[in-house]
Amino acid sequence: MKKVFIKRFLIAAAVLFIWFIIHTTVVIIDGLNDELKPVDAAVVLGNKVETNGQPADRLKARLDKSVELYAENYFTYIIVSGGIGKEGFDEAEVMKAYLVDKGIPEGKIIEDNNGYNSYMTAQNTSKIMDELKLDSVMIITQYFHISRTKLAFSKMDMKHVYSAHAKIFDFRDIYSLIREFPAYYKYLLK
Repeated sequence: MKKVFIKRFLIAAAVLFIWFIIHTTVVIIDGLNDELKPVDAAVVLGNKVETNGQPADRLKARLDKSVELYAENYFTYIIVSGGIGKEGFDEAEVMKAYLVDKGIPEGKIIEDNNGYNSYMTAQNTSKIMDELKLDSVMIITQYFHISRTKLAFSKMDMKHVYSAHAKIFDFRDIYSLIREFPAYYKYLLK
């Protein structure tokens, strides 16, 4: 009886591991292959703001990607989405200030101050797009975060969702890739 249990446990663990490897490979490929199409708006997902009030490197990379693509006329508006982090700063406000400093017209930046997670960002973006009669959007975030964010946006019945990844890689990406596995299925079942 004990041997049967151990054998079943090992088979289940092997299947889960293989599923994780396949899923993670798909997430990496999806995230690194930008879908650059002209859209109405970009959505830059929030991330940490340093204690000095400046965007952390990950957030800066997302914002810099949006500046680059805005300059190439891929979108008209940039929606900056985030909440108040543990450092006490409103991510969306900090993001907007950073973009204005980089030459993006203030009137082209829309703040979503309640984007505390990707799902809330998708909900809030859906409302903003309805109000402004926008039809298409490009998500800008880290490569490992793209698949789950596109899933959240599709759950809001957004049909034209594209993506671009921020050009930054660090050791923490390993943790983030592992975290994305259960997070993706949590969103899938919402």
